Amino acid sequence: MLNLTYSYKLQPSKKQIEIIDHNLVVCKSVWNHALYQRKLWYNSRKCDINKCSLISEYVVEPFEYPNYHIQSAELTQAKKTNPYLKSGNAQAMQQTLRKLDRAFNDMARKGMGFPRYKKKMKSFNLLSNKFEINGNYLKMPLLKNVKLRKSRDIPDGFLIKQVQIIKKASGYYANVMIELDVDIPSPLPHGHAVGIDVGISSMLSTSDSLVIQRPRFLDKALRKIELLQRKLKKKRIGSEKWNKLQRRIALLHEAVANRRKDYHFKLAYQLSGGVGMIFVEDINFVSWSKGMFCKQSLDMGLGQFFEILEYVCSRTDTYFAKVNKDFTSQICPNCGTHTGKKELSERIHSCSECGYEQDRDIAAAEVVLNRGLTAVGASVVKQPCNGGLSGAIA
Repeated sequence: MLNLTYSYKLQPSKKQIEIIDHNLVVCKSVWNHALYQRKLWYNSRKCDINKCSLISEYVVEPFEYPNYHIQSAELTQAKKTNPYLKSGNAQAMQQTLRKLDRAFNDMARKGMGFPRYKKKMKSFNLLSNKFEINGNYLKMPLLKNVKLRKSRDIPDGFLIKQVQIIKKASGYYANVMIELDVDIPSPLPHGHAVGIDVGISSMLSTSDSLVIQRPRFLDKALRKIELLQRKLKKKRIGSEKWNKLQRRIALLHEAVANRRKDYHFKLAYQLSGGVGMIFVEDINFVSWSKGMFCKQSLDMGLGQFFEILEYVCSRTDTYFAKVNKDFTSQICPNCGTHTGKKELSERIHSCSECGYEQDRDIAAAEVVLNRGLTAVGASVVKQPCNGGLSGAIA
């Protein structure tokens, strides 16, 4: 099954904007109430059954864990007596509950944080078999016919399975999820291989001696953002001028995010061009972004870049894999000797055993390459210490 997502900017009428905004508010209420129920269940079971907290403890009437199916059934019953819930779209509310359920599953499976209450809901999803794009209009159950900027056509054979309505500072957008019933084989290891090491001073370095300097997406707009935030601090919260400044700040942040994503896609296609295999470090970027260089790390968006790179590799028939990140900067890529910990100021790798010298980040990328080739079962050929690549497929 081949799944793609196309994004279109919507041009809704005033009435359609009211419908979208109302459903966003209703979905926010459903999310927050469902999250409250789950938090209540968790808090009431913090203590062991034979122990009590010395400070305080939740005392509630025992109730079953509110999973998606239970909360979905409760929502259906509540809509019969609650006019506010009845005014919202049923599919949008059901998908909000499913999104919350996925957030709890990711918390346990991926080690992500606890879901939070929402001040604003920015999107909701709609499922139907009645979606259709006719010319410059998207036909859908909730908004009937909504005008859009048709930036590209949907390929022949694809069916629209889901539409996500998103509200951004620059307007309203529709993420159209399309599907084609065809088997796409996963790329197999083949061709030239490249290892990638990521860092702070330079965004990434490859085993082919390519060094990409850290792009400064936020720095270019930071002065203007800080100026507007100082002005915002002097305005009365909720006033018309306060809202205008909020929107201007949001537009700047959205522009920064768009430039970052566009750069990531262009870089991903550049790296995957003419390459058969790409190996990267398996890094937890959530904890990475909490260190001393958190601002620089978040500005680069390496987690998003790796997701985009994996997607681009699947489209360009490039094998993508993650390898162990430990000690990549402490191992000689030529002879495998553990050279010990290096200070951040030490930018050259120099092996005392074989005499191999290389830029520290490029040497780490060569270690990533060797680990990737070993993992896929390809033999690693050691090159002489003359600046050549440290790994190749025999």
